[in-house]
Amino acid sequence: MRKWTAQLKKWFADVSNIPEDMVMDLPRITLIGRSHLSIENHKGVLAFSSNELRLAMDRGELVITGQSFVLENILDKELFLTGQIETVRFLDDKKGDGV
Repeated sequence: MRKWTAQLKKWFADVSNIPEDMVMDLPRITLIGRSHLSIENHKGVLAFSSNELRLAMDRGELVITGQSFVLENILDKELFLTGQIETVRFLDDKKGDGV
């Protein structure tokens, strides 16, 4: 059923010219250089420190590592991070492996 729903949402995004990330609730990650990161459609902050940010996603986590992190703006489903960004990776919700 979940696969059918995802296919229907993708089809709707295609025919309606609405961006797929909005229809399918996918994360939108915008990296500006290595010092500014904007993330939309996350499911909440799991952990934050000056060198790591963990966000809940629909299927797993998003982990950002680096140095001197500052959360400049936090909204319900959007945030803006500054600092020295070194890695951005997805962790699968079942295995914990980078995806």
